[in-house]
Amino acid sequence: MTAATHSTLFPQVPDSPDAVLEGLDPEQREVATALHGPVCVLAGAGTGKTRAITHRIAYGVRAGILQPASVLAVTFTARAAGEMRGRLRQLGAAGVQARTFHSAALRQLQYFWPKAVGGSMPRIVDRKVQLVADAAAACRIRLDRNELRDVTAEIEWSKVTQTVPGDYALAAAKAGREAPRDPAEIAQLYTVYEDLKRDRAVIDFEDVLLLTVAVLQDRQDIAEQVRSQYQHFVVDEYQDVSPLQQRLLELWLGDRDSLCVVGDASQTIYSFTGATPDHLLDFRTRHPGATVVKLVRDYRSTPQVVRLANGLLAQARGRAADHRLELISQRDSGPEPVYTEYADEPTEAEGAARRIRDLLDAGVPAAEIAVLFRTNSQSETYEQALADAGIPYQLRGAERFFDRPEVRKASVALRGAARFGANDSLLDDVVDLPSQVRAVLSGEGWTSEPPAGSGAVRERWESLAALVHLAQDFAAAKPGATLADLVAELDERANAQHAPTVQGVTLASLHSAKGLEWDAVFLVGVAEGMMPISYAKTDEQVEEERRLLYVGVTRARRHLHVSWALTRAPGGRPNRRPSRFLDGLRPGTAGAEGRAAAGGGAGGVERGFTSRRETAPRRTQRTPARCRVCGRTLIDAGEMKLMRCETCPSDMNEGLYERLRDWRAEQARRSGQPDFCVFTDRTLMAIAEAEPCSPHELARIPGLLKRKLDRYGADVLAICAGQEIGESESED
Repeated sequence: MTAATHSTLFPQVPDSPDAVLEGLDPEQREVATALHGPVCVLAGAGTGKTRAITHRIAYGVRAGILQPASVLAVTFTARAAGEMRGRLRQLGAAGVQARTFHSAALRQLQYFWPKAVGGSMPRIVDRKVQLVADAAAACRIRLDRNELRDVTAEIEWSKVTQTVPGDYALAAAKAGREAPRDPAEIAQLYTVYEDLKRDRAVIDFEDVLLLTVAVLQDRQDIAEQVRSQYQHFVVDEYQDVSPLQQRLLELWLGDRDSLCVVGDASQTIYSFTGATPDHLLDFRTRHPGATVVKLVRDYRSTPQVVRLANGLLAQARGRAADHRLELISQRDSGPEPVYTEYADEPTEAEGAARRIRDLLDAGVPAAEIAVLFRTNSQSETYEQALADAGIPYQLRGAERFFDRPEVRKASVALRGAARFGANDSLLDDVVDLPSQVRAVLSGEGWTSEPPAGSGAVRERWESLAALVHLAQDFAAAKPGATLADLVAELDERANAQHAPTVQGVTLASLHSAKGLEWDAVFLVGVAEGMMPISYAKTDEQVEEERRLLYVGVTRARRHLHVSWALTRAPGGRPNRRPSRFLDGLRPGTAGAEGRAAAGGGAGGVERGFTSRRETAPRRTQRTPARCRVCGRTLIDAGEMKLMRCETCPSDMNEGLYERLRDWRAEQARRSGQPDFCVFTDRTLMAIAEAEPCSPHELARIPGLLKRKLDRYGADVLAICAGQEIGESESED
């Protein structure tokens, strides 16, 4: 299991602001250098959004434009915030605050409570469900365990949408929510729940945001103090903000516009919690001066996986679909997605286990394989199948790595060995760092071979094995590192929640897989009634289910297996059918009507206006780009660069193309950047087809920016003229 963008495990800190920008593609670089005014980044899955925004912050800090302590970056999970802090540390931008909305709000609330309210801040309730159960008992309403959970979710939704108990019934009906009980009963439970909290002097998780908003609204002096501290804001996963979080963000900002938001409306999958993509889609309306950058180069998935992902969204409907981003894979070709139908669910799980065993035997690491399902209740069948096949696995959503008891104990043991190792007999016969770590952890239960079976013993071993692997990587990256150096690295990672990879196949729900990626992904149970889920009744709910499947597809880098079962149990009536979302996409189904790419398809930048007071000029109609061979209107960015359809014959000068590729490779080697940072393959093809003879003809090729022409134009024209580029001529 890895984060959404690859990076070297222990990279060197860039030695200058410009070095921070190296390796970014043109659109990512636009994000990184757009440091003034409102900025909206529309980032498709796998396009390196975290890379772009962390490099943006780091570039601003390293260039002296942003002060680290004045930047607040907010996201939605502690894991994502920890990853962001780790990346910023690696880029030399330590000191930037990267937190969840709740963490940032709690920190402010704790600091200002004595001044704003007085006394000690109330305790945050540990188990909200228990409080809801007490409210139900007080109302003499019987709730089973599932109803307790559902009513708790309704109360949470009400609070993040700023709905008071008296307005719940109307608000729920307006939002199309199916209440688990009579709306009047839920409103009554909500009222008593709030009374019990007040009587017991406790607050809940949502109150942290509500109370922070109240303090900032009521106390102008406190609001100004917060705004003087934080001058620049970055919000990740902006499509998932709730109305309450948006209100808090507005209070943090005040009348300023130093804000960068990042999101993808096609990955909105948490509307049941109050999340809405409207804030992302309306950003340009609220901020007419905004710079909008679209990231569509997919570095994660093969063209085959990307084709399926684009196909899913091509059939989508609704506002989010109108703003979809059509991804363009940057990876080499891979295997086609595999579609498999099984008789029943146990057989489907056994089939997945067999295919996973084949991947393991082919050299794919277990940690790079995931099984993703729609509901957590599907997990048990796959746990059993993997255990029966002797395949290690881990359940996503378990305790955070550095909070696990065995990891805490192991860290204490390693710290003690680093301090008193000279007197430790375990270390007498070992010299290198990985051997020292293995020796110390052998006293904590680590063995060279994993224990048989599954369960708690196996999970503890996997945690210790992850530390052993981390020590091996650390020693390889930093020769000569000591045990004390490793302990310091573990401490920093624990503070940032930057956990090492656990070696096991990941079992996870589609919702919890958001933000992660694997080499191989098994999407299981993709049948009607499960995908879309049976209780998705409205068009909006069905479209969110489609987006959920899209998120699942885009978790895969190379191998993608999609399966479904005709019945739940062996011998059952085979009355299920594959998900409607696969119609027209999997082999053997009739082609579904596509959807024109509205507002998506190509990356790029839209500049805002210099002042918020300026009125947006009327957008002028552009002449559509047409294929120079067949005359068809071009939509795809790559085809527009070539000015012809992908399928139309090319008149490219093959010899010129090869000379340009050789020259590009040398330029990339000299600058220490990937080849595409000089020119993409499409650009070289366009040059080899056009064979420009003058700077004017070269500048007419779509996508050639002025800085590229200034830097490389003379070389390119010389190559086109058949001249040899000398050593001195190609120096930067």
